Amino acid sequence: MEILVCLKQVPDDSVEIHLKPGTEEVNLDGVTPVVNAFDTYALEMATRLKEAVGGNITAITVGPEKARDAVKTCLAVGANQGYVISDPTFEGADTLGRSKILAAAIRKLEADAGKPFDLIFCGREATDKASGQVGPQLAEALGVGVVTDLVDIQQTDAGVQAKQETEEGYRLVDAPLPCVVTVNKPPYDPRYPTIKSKLAARKMPIPTLDAAALGGVAPGAAGSHVVKVYEPAKRQAGVKLKEETCEETVAKAIAMMADAKVL
Repeated sequence: MEILVCLKQVPDDSVEIHLKPGTEEVNLDGVTPVVNAFDTYALEMATRLKEAVGGNITAITVGPEKARDAVKTCLAVGANQGYVISDPTFEGADTLGRSKILAAAIRKLEADAGKPFDLIFCGREATDKASGQVGPQLAEALGVGVVTDLVDIQQTDAGVQAKQETEEGYRLVDAPLPCVVTVNKPPYDPRYPTIKSKLAARKMPIPTLDAAALGGVAPGAAGSHVVKVYEPAKRQAGVKLKEETCEETVAKAIAMMADAKVL
């Protein structure tokens, strides 16, 4: 099975991010870029599928040259080859533009290899923007089906069967190949690279595809724009009640809520 995993390099979401004083510019000084968490879930799911049925995994990312580190990480934990899609004209592309760029890159890789990708994995969303639009938009650009919010997948005679998470629970979706899938957090964690796999990944070539290599593709005018960037309001500290009995604690809590007019 030929599998492709789309990934994005984002700021480490375990670090508290702030705006630069007096501006709407995000301050990323000293913040380490990492592979988007949902994309690591997608890669792990793709790797488990490859181990079960055989195949090959290609990892690609749209971003600056420093995004090469994200691809190296993927090469160390399951991907067989990777590419960085980078060009000055791609900077500032919104989700629709990024989807067009990815689609052009996928068509080129398929043409070069002489065979199509059977399955294209994307993370559910990126932790820096969290729009969740690239996967479905990519499927539309490629003219294939899409299944979102997967937590498991397996191959069937007719294609794949995806376990999809919904607000009401889970459902199984049968999909023919080729198709695009977006991955939510599965019931297992991504694997860690070993020292041996890290060293091997460092030696692997990671070609860069620019706009010319993709046939002069341009993301076009942005279909969306940022209206405002601001930090969320700080939560006020809670109040601890230490009364003698549960009844007294409940009574005091109700009185405090009544005074605050939240009852």
